[in-house]
Amino acid sequence: MQADKTRAYPRPFASHFPPHLALVVGVLAASTASPMIRLAQAEVNSLAIAAWRLTLASLILAPITLATRREELRSLARRDWLLMLGSGAMLAVHFATWISSLAYTSVAASVVLVSTSPLFVGLGSFLILRERMSRPLVIGLAIATLGSVIIGMDDWGQGTHRLTGDLLALAGALSVAGYFLIGRRLRARLSLLAYVFPVYSTAAVVLMAVAVLARIPLGGYPPIHWLWLLLLALGPQITGHSSLNWALRHLPATYVTLAVLGEPIGSSILAWIILGEVPGIITLLGGALVLTGIAVATRS
Repeated sequence: MQADKTRAYPRPFASHFPPHLALVVGVLAASTASPMIRLAQAEVNSLAIAAWRLTLASLILAPITLATRREELRSLARRDWLLMLGSGAMLAVHFATWISSLAYTSVAASVVLVSTSPLFVGLGSFLILRERMSRPLVIGLAIATLGSVIIGMDDWGQGTHRLTGDLLALAGALSVAGYFLIGRRLRARLSLLAYVFPVYSTAAVVLMAVAVLARIPLGGYPPIHWLWLLLLALGPQITGHSSLNWALRHLPATYVTLAVLGEPIGSSILAWIILGEVPGIITLLGGALVLTGIAVATRS
């Protein structure tokens, strides 16, 4: 009966748009986030960047979603809405912590550590869902943990603010793992827009509310910084995250997860070119171990 309900809402372009192309576009778009965030942080608070990124993305998606997915949204049960609210709250925590991490540590360290989310998904599946931990997952966790420790030890020698940034990036990985775990069942039977629009909107409301309560300025920025915020919404959020969500429905999860490992590499290269930020040899070593650990873990 559930399968019939899912078939009632066709997914445009699913039959002929190449999922591999969507995956490439998603990774490339997501890789641009860190440099743009760093540029915006010159004038905009990290929490405000997170709030505007999700708010602008939600406003752009609203007319499209309401025009094409109104009936599907109306059919959702109360439990579905509660799950999406929880997923959106976890996504808000993810962006608040990860974007804040970029104000303290290097782009390379931040994007590598936040990419450990698949490991937390595997660990959460074991602890919460009682799913069995495979040998590749255990080995991958050990390798990635070693890499994270190496990055942390290197940053500790450069000041406690760098270590703070590393911990915030790990918090971003943990919270986005919760976002994936909560939304995994919903995404399996909902169209892309019916899933991402409520989740993005929930995250936007949460972040805006926190920013207002914390009395963080949400306006008065120079025009160039409004451009960075708009590009963050259009590029990494709508194009990047949504393309990866779409590809995940049409390609094996392992394949998508391994491809997403290209994001830290792309972000680090762009930070080198745009910001002149060259990662140190120890950070590169730790990052290589983390990415290797994720690759090994996702084989299961």
